[in-house]
Amino acid sequence: MKKSELIRRTIGFVLLGFLLSLGFIQPVRNYFHLPQQITLFKNETNTTRLPNFLSVSSLDPAVTVSGEAQNVKIKGNQIGQADMVISAGNLPVKKVKAKVLPDIRLIPGGESIGVKLNSVGVLVVGYHLVHAKDGDRSPGEQAGIKIGDIITAINGHVVENMSDVKEYVRKAGDEGHPIQLTVLRQDQKLQKMLQPVKDQNENKYRLGLYIRDSAAGIGTMTFYDPKSRKYGALGHVISDVDTKQPIQVHHGEIVRSSVTSIDKGEDGRPGEKIATFPTDAKAIGNVAKNTPFGIFGTLNKNVSNGLMTKPIPIALSDEVKEGPAKILTVVDGNHVEAFDIKILSSVPQKYPATKGLVIKITDPKLLKKTGGIVQGMSGSPIIQNGKLIGAVTHVFVNDPTSGYGVHIEWMLKEAGIDIYQNHHEGKRAS
Repeated sequence: MKKSELIRRTIGFVLLGFLLSLGFIQPVRNYFHLPQQITLFKNETNTTRLPNFLSVSSLDPAVTVSGEAQNVKIKGNQIGQADMVISAGNLPVKKVKAKVLPDIRLIPGGESIGVKLNSVGVLVVGYHLVHAKDGDRSPGEQAGIKIGDIITAINGHVVENMSDVKEYVRKAGDEGHPIQLTVLRQDQKLQKMLQPVKDQNENKYRLGLYIRDSAAGIGTMTFYDPKSRKYGALGHVISDVDTKQPIQVHHGEIVRSSVTSIDKGEDGRPGEKIATFPTDAKAIGNVAKNTPFGIFGTLNKNVSNGLMTKPIPIALSDEVKEGPAKILTVVDGNHVEAFDIKILSSVPQKYPATKGLVIKITDPKLLKKTGGIVQGMSGSPIIQNGKLIGAVTHVFVNDPTSGYGVHIEWMLKEAGIDIYQNHHEGKRAS
């Protein structure tokens, strides 16, 4: 051993022993920078800094460590877990667990899409009065049906659309028998008896309920996996316009849409993308899930935004930094463009949660065109340092230049791309 190395280690031991004797073990551990657990992707190298008298080593081939104390490089070699040790000389000081995740690379979106959803059963969106012999009334309201309820079955038979309801109502009215409705109310499954009433003006039997079985709108594609063709879009749940309740999807599809104009946002009034898609437009994918983190399904073919056509890596929530980033979105026709934004804050999240990012539009061209974040921009992918970090979700009503974003890792989980492999733990080295 060289004399200089011996001196360095001796000084390290003395200093460490002094700090430990004073009860400073936690401050020392904090100074080591590495947390108790770290997460990194296969074939990725992260860099951290340690005091000169410390060294870090790996006890497992899943991770290799190289470099000096001021520039320690940690690389994930294979998917799995590894133990790492921080030492002062030959004295182990801290044990660190490392988890190596699969190398996830996705193709970012930005395309404007039309969304067509068919709900589970039929959704009750309002009441109306039936002009009966004994006066105006709503049989549905009298039976205890509430706005936001989902009628899933009548007399034990599954209901899929409004035409199913009409046939049961007509038959029950002609025979003079009540019908039994199976109703979903949030997490409850209820049974309600309802007697259809003949409307004297129309000579038809009615329930006194406004119902809906489908919905349509526009949004923005966030990403898709070129291997599985699984995609994610919007970054937030689709709710019914009248009831404000999340739509429970029976089946749905996404199509290409074109932005025709922009209703520019102002303080106190969010703007909106005006986009269209033909009613007979060919589907480019299905909609399997509608969750707080967006809509998810599978594309039936690969799509391209014409701007970023190759897969890029993702960044976990604790790797996202305050500072410059970009979003991909459409403001004219179907042309995807990149616009400058700033990450104002990012909350590292161990468990799924929305609104993990606060962003601000800084691009002069986008501000001039839209005033900031507008409706229809939800789902626009956010890219920082060449990595996909999340999606735009909400605008601040009183400041349309700013809004929220969701971290990409939670959208991936909903899409069925579980990078944690059911273990939500660890932090990435920085």
